Amino acid sequence: MNGLALGFDFEPLLELLAVAALVGAVPLLFWQWRHRRDTTARRLRALTVLAAFLTFDLILIGALTRLTDSGLGCPDWPGCYGSASPLGARDEIHAAQTAMPTGPVTHGKAWMEMLHRYMAGGVGFLLVVLAVLSWTVWWRHRRASKAVGSSQVAAISPWWATVSLIWILVQGLFGAWTVTMKLFPAIVTSHLLLAFGLLVLLAWQAESYEPRPLRWPAGLRAAIGGFTLLVIAQIALGGWVSTNYAVLACQDFPTCQGQWLPPTDFNHGFSLWRELGRGAQGGYLPFEALTAIHLAHRAGAMIVFVALLALAAALWRQGASDPAGEGRRWARRLLAVGAWQLASGLSNVVLGWPLLAALAHTGGAAALLLMCSIVLARSRAGARTCVIETTRHSVGLMTVSSK
Repeated sequence: MNGLALGFDFEPLLELLAVAALVGAVPLLFWQWRHRRDTTARRLRALTVLAAFLTFDLILIGALTRLTDSGLGCPDWPGCYGSASPLGARDEIHAAQTAMPTGPVTHGKAWMEMLHRYMAGGVGFLLVVLAVLSWTVWWRHRRASKAVGSSQVAAISPWWATVSLIWILVQGLFGAWTVTMKLFPAIVTSHLLLAFGLLVLLAWQAESYEPRPLRWPAGLRAAIGGFTLLVIAQIALGGWVSTNYAVLACQDFPTCQGQWLPPTDFNHGFSLWRELGRGAQGGYLPFEALTAIHLAHRAGAMIVFVALLALAAALWRQGASDPAGEGRRWARRLLAVGAWQLASGLSNVVLGWPLLAALAHTGGAAALLLMCSIVLARSRAGARTCVIETTRHSVGLMTVSSK
């Protein structure tokens, strides 16, 4: 069997890598010019923020690819019918579109799918550059430390960038399986979660280069961590709704199908390892399973929203004793994104899943998780700062008392 029959055809790989380098080179040149006079830590932070911004865009483009049913616009990977772009596959795409005009392969869907792959390649190129720069900086500082006879090594760790690079390679593998396994729901949802995970990883990485500690109490830090876990679980549920096309299982609110408790089938709905549209034991997925998936996400949204209000209230109270007002600033941001998610989520239901509302809901989820990650990273940095200062103070007192 050839590669195309298996869903893989690596013939256009070198051309695709060149396209990825070109896509990544444009923002890289802007970064180089904009931050040419900054310190090393600030330059690395800026490049990480740029990669995070493009990852956010990549999540939206991935959502658009899924929402326009373009996931199989090119049925092989990494190219399109063995070509680096749909231009080289015009005849194959035309034949597929002629046989099935609204099918999975059309010229528009092929371009949408390849745009997603080009963007992912561009982000990967930036992460390669970031990893190389991080290791170069680390090695130079290590050599400098040895030259002066000091054991101190630079605070900038290359491991963040290395993990980010490995992460996007794994994400790319799941992207390939998304195509070759014909939109297998568990694979598509995992691919989505990995994209959100990369966003979180880049946020923590950016904060590690230039820490901006928030000295908040341990209870508040625990609340932020717990809320972040709730958001991740809700994003997973949202991905499961989207990949199973269960959004329109309920087209009214607050009821579903005109009932408070319509018939549901959680066994089939949450059977994870199954083909798209198939049940746990084969056969078509019953509509009651889609209803169960939708209602689970709706219940999760209520829990997250209540938790968001509670966390915002706690942050607001913290802001009363914070001269910089950081607590209240983050509380307002959380409430704004929460309102955005509520409005876009309801719009998806009552307006029949319009494309703009669906994209807005995905973007809001990414923004909410990004905010949680930044606040969590800064509050943990604040806790470490307090521990270091307390240790130094204790050592100082011991030194004075010994004298």
